[in-house]
Amino acid sequence: MKKVWLLGFGFFSISITWSLYNAFVPFFLEKYVHSVALISFMMTIDNYFALFLQPWIGNRSDRTATRFGRRMPYLMIGMPLAAVLTMLIPFHSGLFTLLLFMMLMNLAMSLYSSPTVALMPDITPEPKRTRANGLINFMGGAGSILAFGAGSYLYNMSPALPFAAAGLITLLCLFVVSRFIKEDRDGVNTTAADAEAGSGSERELLPEGGIVPPGRPARISLKKQLDRTTVWLLAAIFFWFVAYQGVETLFTLYGKHHLGLSEQAASFSLAFFSLAFVIFAIPSGWLGGQIGKKNIIILGVCGLMAVFALVGLAENVLLLRGLLLLGGMFWACININSYPYVVATGNEESIGTRTGIYYLVSSLAAITSPPLLGLLIDLTDYSILFYAATVSMAFALVCLLLMKGRFRSSEQDSL
Repeated sequence: MKKVWLLGFGFFSISITWSLYNAFVPFFLEKYVHSVALISFMMTIDNYFALFLQPWIGNRSDRTATRFGRRMPYLMIGMPLAAVLTMLIPFHSGLFTLLLFMMLMNLAMSLYSSPTVALMPDITPEPKRTRANGLINFMGGAGSILAFGAGSYLYNMSPALPFAAAGLITLLCLFVVSRFIKEDRDGVNTTAADAEAGSGSERELLPEGGIVPPGRPARISLKKQLDRTTVWLLAAIFFWFVAYQGVETLFTLYGKHHLGLSEQAASFSLAFFSLAFVIFAIPSGWLGGQIGKKNIIILGVCGLMAVFALVGLAENVLLLRGLLLLGGMFWACININSYPYVVATGNEESIGTRTGIYYLVSSLAAITSPPLLGLLIDLTDYSILFYAATVSMAFALVCLLLMKGRFRSSEQDSL
């Protein structure tokens, strides 16, 4: 698991960047745009890139062959670009330059997100993937805590400081991951003979241990990946991300305008959600391996649905933060187990493709949710936010209960 911890630095950088982006960029947009729906739409730019690019890049990385490996080239290009563009966002001179920096930064993030996620199952045997996902999400959650906690104080000093810190951390994390993760050495299906025979520039290693000549990559059909069980699972993922993405994107505005919190206090409140997520990330992965990923996901969906309903009634900041602590725990139950669950529905050679499909669905949710919830807020008020999220979680629960079939998994995942 040492390599998984090191890979977690990649997730740490992704998480800290997106957390800062979602917490503070709405305040930049608010200076130029007064419609919550329009602000929310602009905040979904990244998901349009993810919608089209990440499935393609995930599939492409399955078939990439270089001396650095299948996934690492995408990290080596995307992470430095994302770091620089993240640092540029606070230095916009108007709405046009703000949107330009946002689009370019999102494009850079899309280049390496799927390959980074796909590295986890690449270097982890299938029975250990749920626990490994807990470890790397522990790192990701730590990034969110740092973003919402320390980032809120840095933002109070200067809006540019948290973005500068995120960019530097991304560069540091790239150094750690590229220095200590070697795909030809650490891949679970790579043999010593394969490693000695040559690098990825000479031959492409298949998950079964076979080799295809350069120029003849394995072809993977997207259509064949979508069996009935997978479709219902993806539908559930869509609905719980509609709830989560809408709340994450609009929460700081909700805290500022509905609860009367300062910008710093609103962003700091999200640290409680991330703190609980970090604390429960590893236990939820262990529980998923012991009693089944689906059972833990259902527990998380039911719990988060109840928390969202209660948050809508909370007017006291202490009660709000207490509920966010509970919510982070239940979100860990969902998020830690969902990606390994999607991977378990396919074959080893489709890991990158299924990672892209997972991002495709979550991106569709993120595209749909903030503008829709923002429009509801424009038509009513901010109190509708958590009630709408509750309804979306209920739809996710229905989809989970409609799933049938059995996964390819050595863990205790009975359906």
